Amino acid sequence: MKRLWQFALPLACAGCSGWQSALQPEGSDAADLDRLFQIFLLICGAIWLLVMLALLLSLLRHRKASGNPWERDAAGERRIGAMVSGAVAATVLIIAFLTVMSYAATRDISGGASNPLVVQLRGYQWWWQVTYADPRPDRMFVTANEIHVPVGRPVRIELSAADVIHSFWVPNLSGKQDLIPGRDNSLTFTASQPGIYRGQCAQFCGLQHAHMAILVVAETPTAFAAWRAGQIETAADVPAYRRGRDFFLSHACAGCHAIRGTPAAGTLGPDLTHIASRRYLGAGLMPVTPGSLAAWIADPQTAKPGNNMPLVPMGSDELIDLSAYLASLR
Repeated sequence: MKRLWQFALPLACAGCSGWQSALQPEGSDAADLDRLFQIFLLICGAIWLLVMLALLLSLLRHRKASGNPWERDAAGERRIGAMVSGAVAATVLIIAFLTVMSYAATRDISGGASNPLVVQLRGYQWWWQVTYADPRPDRMFVTANEIHVPVGRPVRIELSAADVIHSFWVPNLSGKQDLIPGRDNSLTFTASQPGIYRGQCAQFCGLQHAHMAILVVAETPTAFAAWRAGQIETAADVPAYRRGRDFFLSHACAGCHAIRGTPAAGTLGPDLTHIASRRYLGAGLMPVTPGSLAAWIADPQTAKPGNNMPLVPMGSDELIDLSAYLASLR
């Protein structure tokens, strides 16, 4: 039994940390929500203990049977009335206190911030389109399923949905906010530590809802500036991969996806200009490698049933050329 507890305790504690845990806040907004959770936990735990204590005392209390069951116990009724009144008053005060604390912890989630980085996030079934806005059009770019942010700078995520209701939630950094078709929402957070934080669509949105993840990569301002400069660039034209590029441009791929620097300008699927610089494919489904790219292209419905990507007929050599081309787009 002793050995069992030695293994069980670390296992239980492991659930309180990680790259998708609200109990390990890495941003000011997430820290406020964590404190709110601790307050709720302590107060509700104390109430539960008091209720269990009252129940135990009532079970252990010895009551002498009255000779006349119809006889009133005026003193006892007054005590019970006072206890009920006190419990009602305590309930009202506790609920009011928790309401005020909830408002204080969440009022800044959708609030404004000075000089924020503006990121437009649009939810699709089942992936995320990420647009980095900028006053200069030549510095705007589009990526997918991965958001890079500089540590210490407020980030305003402008949320919209293309089809059904989705919900953006990165527990380590902030609370959740819905993406509703026809209605624009926003959410603001500031990452306090460099790291990779996993987010998830928190609103059931269809067959592949569970496979609609998003990564937030928080990095130093210098590293973020270097990443952004690389993303602004168009796709490199490498002679060794031109067979794959030519296949992409001459088939349905170019009608659904965009690769800046080429005639491909589709908007139905994710922008693939720098797909190989991302960590995951298919909204967190599998790591980006030449092998996973080939598996996805060869049979996207097996990899993620119900997604909108059709099966494009091709031979094995064409599949190798195309996946190698995409793997070169860093």
